[in-house]
Amino acid sequence: MKNKCRKIFLTGCMFTASFVVWTLLVMKVDVQPVGVNGTNVGFAGINTAFHNLTGVNMTMYTVTDWLGLVPFMVCALFAVKGFIQLVKRKSLFKVDRDIVILGIYYAAVICVYVFFEIFTVNYRPVLIAGTMEASYPSSTTLLVMAVMPTLVFQADYRLKKDKLKKMVRFVTISFSDFMVVCRLVCGVHWITDIAGGLLISSGMYCVYKSVALTYTT
Repeated sequence: MKNKCRKIFLTGCMFTASFVVWTLLVMKVDVQPVGVNGTNVGFAGINTAFHNLTGVNMTMYTVTDWLGLVPFMVCALFAVKGFIQLVKRKSLFKVDRDIVILGIYYAAVICVYVFFEIFTVNYRPVLIAGTMEASYPSSTTLLVMAVMPTLVFQADYRLKKDKLKKMVRFVTISFSDFMVVCRLVCGVHWITDIAGGLLISSGMYCVYKSVALTYTT
């Protein structure tokens, strides 16, 4: 099991390092003022070609924007579980370790989310409600792909019935795939934003999983 955890951890580090490299490339390669209001966008040729191909679908954007609350609901679910354990057991050290680890992980995900809302790599290809918004990495992709897999992990760990585990896995994977594909084609992100979101979320989740497995097996 230690070797498995180590491999997952190293995979997470590789994804995270790839995200850093990818971010630097997005900031340096083929940067042109093709964004909204003439803002600079890296990989301009690829990004504009894909954006022109998909166009903009604001209905799809609105639907996925509201569904983007689901990862926050998952975070809240486990936060409530941890809080109940804390109240009943009267000590943070008596809260299930996997729940504590999960809370730290969620806090890290939110920190990354907030950081890229402040540190703007590029803006969306369209105005949202008349304003420019940070676009890299795709925050919805980041949240969905960093948070939703933890629901599957916790279900596998805590649920006893295999059918229920499979149901949670199917619904979670279907939801995650739907969200990423819709954000990719609805035209409110550059394709490089989606790639960045997938890389950083994959890296963070693998690191979380390696630590969680260490303390739950």
